[in-house]
Amino acid sequence: MADSDPQPVIVKPDPFAALRYKEFRSFLGMRFFFTLAYQMQAVVIGYHIYDLTHDPLKLGLVGLCEAIPAIGIALYGGYIADKSEKRSLLVKIFSGVWLASVLMLIITSKYLHLKEDLLVLIMYGLVFCIGIARGFFGPATFSLMAKIVPKELYPNSSTWNSSSWQLATIIGPIAGGFVNWLWGITAAYGFIVVLISISLICIFTLKKHPSIYVPKENIFHSLKEGIQFVFKTKMMVWAMSLDLFSVFFGGAVALLPMFAKDVFHLGSYGLGMMRGAASLGAVITMLAMTRFSPMGRPWRNLLIAVTGFGLSIICYGLSKNFYLTLFFLFLEGSFDSVSVIIRQTIMQLLTPDNMRGRVSAVNSMFIGSSNEIGEFESGLSARLLTLVPAVVFGGSMTIGIAFFTWLKTKPLTKLSLEDINKQTTKVA
Repeated sequence: MADSDPQPVIVKPDPFAALRYKEFRSFLGMRFFFTLAYQMQAVVIGYHIYDLTHDPLKLGLVGLCEAIPAIGIALYGGYIADKSEKRSLLVKIFSGVWLASVLMLIITSKYLHLKEDLLVLIMYGLVFCIGIARGFFGPATFSLMAKIVPKELYPNSSTWNSSSWQLATIIGPIAGGFVNWLWGITAAYGFIVVLISISLICIFTLKKHPSIYVPKENIFHSLKEGIQFVFKTKMMVWAMSLDLFSVFFGGAVALLPMFAKDVFHLGSYGLGMMRGAASLGAVITMLAMTRFSPMGRPWRNLLIAVTGFGLSIICYGLSKNFYLTLFFLFLEGSFDSVSVIIRQTIMQLLTPDNMRGRVSAVNSMFIGSSNEIGEFESGLSARLLTLVPAVVFGGSMTIGIAFFTWLKTKPLTKLSLEDINKQTTKVA
């Protein structure tokens, strides 16, 4: 190179690249306030039902009531998301959740004096309705996010999207626990309704995004097309399966009300702190990942993260010290956040634009409801094995699943994100 030649300019990645898009900021606001409300609601419902029944199985049934409709309607929700204008669809979804939350506020009011059995039954019914809304929510948001940022910013947008979600899951459980502890359940539900209302306002600031998919065949053929695409894509199938089974056996978060009430005797604010600790670990890790990406060898790093997730579950299950438990929950959230970022990025890269809703629906059947089904599994295990053995069993199974996946997918551990992107481009 001649002396007069200019020196090459090294351009550093912009960690705020996706945030420079106004519509993406509105999207984050919508998800943040909705997740904040959802997490508050999870703490309030879980603690209230366990306080009324003192039965871990009935606590686990909360997750099952949400998972059954979410799974049952997921494929249809993906079809609707692909063929619908996204903003109007989200308005309908959030309006349904808002109505269910208002009804929760009314029936838990001290002025109604409902019998405990009837109250629990109605709560299960309202959670079921929220599960129906979730069956549409996942595909709608997944397909929308791909339209508001360029493809090259998918990793960055996934990081910020997950970070805002995790930040809400820190504040939400703690706020839900403290508001419920200080002012009671009516005040907690009132606050939840306000937050969902703010989410609705954020939706109206989004642009309209008409569908680019016009179905030319009947709904069953359209859904079959989405399912076939997923099961022909090896990396996508293994990513979904890994998350499904690891979260199914690692869904011990449902048992945190038992730890808060029976082990540490701290009440609802202790429950909020424990749920918030995992989310705090996730947010800090995700913010770090805006600078230090785990995408160098994404599949290898995914397996490492899932293994760490399982180890953290075992450790917090065995811990007898509240602050040590918070630390292990913090680590659990950290490992989980790494796997979330990697899976989201892989999903965005592998999915064609005209199939995002349907592929997301299949993903929801694997992943979106695995948390709730895992909560039921944890509640049933706690009934059969007692609390600590149930948590240790779940963490051990998660590690075993990660090891089995590694044995079956060794060639994928060598791929970089660029390799995956090149393969996707060739297929397209």
